[in-house]
Amino acid sequence: MKTILNVIWLILCGFWMFLGYLAAGVLLCVTIIGIPFGLAAFRIGLYALWPFGQTVVDRRDAGAPSCVGNVLWLVLAGWWLALGHITTGIALCITIIGIPLGIANFKMIPVSLLPLGKEIVPTDQPYGTYGYQPR
Repeated sequence: MKTILNVIWLILCGFWMFLGYLAAGVLLCVTIIGIPFGLAAFRIGLYALWPFGQTVVDRRDAGAPSCVGNVLWLVLAGWWLALGHITTGIALCITIIGIPLGIANFKMIPVSLLPLGKEIVPTDQPYGTYGYQPR
């Protein structure tokens, strides 16, 4: 089922969202200071290309630099990418078949707004490689 949803996602909105993240990543990598943000954009772009079967978890070792970086990201690229997810999510929710894909778009808004301090992991490994265990 994940593969079918991913293929439909790729055709309807995944490729276009990936291009948005790719453009943001390239623009951010132009400067030395923006390289960490560009790498985050590429990482999330791959997630936006093929999202089903993956999930986003918080990294326990992320500290204050991630918080500062998220504020910069939000100003530079985050709100544009979140706006893209909102637009495509609403467009997909117009059709009955697109509702699950629209909901998936809405679920990607938090990671597009604040990507630093997050890790994208397979759903069969929901706690990542950083030793996070639920309480």
